[in-house]
Amino acid sequence: MAHIRRALARRALPLAVLLPVAALMAAGPSLASEGGGGSGSGSGSTAPADGTSGSGKPTIVLVHGYWADASGWDRIVESLQARGYPVVATANPLRSLSGDADYLAARLRTIEGPVVLVGHSYGGAVITNAAAGNPNVESLVYIAGFAPDQGETAFQLAAKYPGSRVTDDPDAPVPTALNAVPLGGEPTNVDLYLKPEKFGEVFLSDRLDANRTRVLAATQRPATAASGNEPTRAAAWKTIPSWYLVATDDRTIGTGNLRFMAERAKATTVEVDAPHAVMETNPADVTELILRAAGDSRPSLAETGTSGRTAVLGGAAVLAVAAGTVITVRARRT
Repeated sequence: MAHIRRALARRALPLAVLLPVAALMAAGPSLASEGGGGSGSGSGSTAPADGTSGSGKPTIVLVHGYWADASGWDRIVESLQARGYPVVATANPLRSLSGDADYLAARLRTIEGPVVLVGHSYGGAVITNAAAGNPNVESLVYIAGFAPDQGETAFQLAAKYPGSRVTDDPDAPVPTALNAVPLGGEPTNVDLYLKPEKFGEVFLSDRLDANRTRVLAATQRPATAASGNEPTRAAAWKTIPSWYLVATDDRTIGTGNLRFMAERAKATTVEVDAPHAVMETNPADVTELILRAAGDSRPSLAETGTSGRTAVLGGAAVLAVAAGTVITVRARRT
């Protein structure tokens, strides 16, 4: 089970309230509609094809990283759609950080209404740049992902603390777990693949069976070396509330580096015993954190993050109010 480590400062606000039961009953349907309900097959359980929704729920946009593609989100997409969320699992070109971020930013501009933006691995660096200046992005969710500050590169962050097994020789021209495929022109213009014999150890921490590991290794998408060496232009986590899943057996970026970025971003953080490709091994944990960021986590309170939004009362708190008790609501602020 995931262990939640609150990175946000807490301040208790005593709130003495006594509301008529009738008022609570009237408010009930609106709370349920905001929270996302269950996984039933009602009219809101399937998202429109264009990724927008009239249900009032935010659109969940999922961005993959290196050595994966959008299909890696399949089980998360199914779970979110079952709760009535519109979902977009977008392609990530993996060509250059600025170009990838511009591509995502253009895609986001086609989506109406609020967005919860989720990035795995290098996808975290892409959402960090693409969300800047977009008022529709209400939450950022990093799934074992890079959360760089302005001027930082993904490769720099992966080398900050030990833990990554992408190379066992820091002086090697190409990291020892990777194959470089020349693309022409400059010697550094190469596509990087994880070696098949290293894929299970580095990307999956040997957590999946051999057959599934071989399939993922065979279908991986490469990334250019330039994408990991390009400095970040903006750091959207400084102004947008952030959530972070730290994989405690991450051998790609390194668990220590994930913790550093989560703490720096003052993100609401969950630690999960999982490899870097946590969507493959722990899809339920990934889905749960995304739902928290979307404000659909009952009976606990939804986080307000850096925006200072008012926390939403969960189901247990509503029952306590109906009984006429004094409720202490914890508002989380940076």
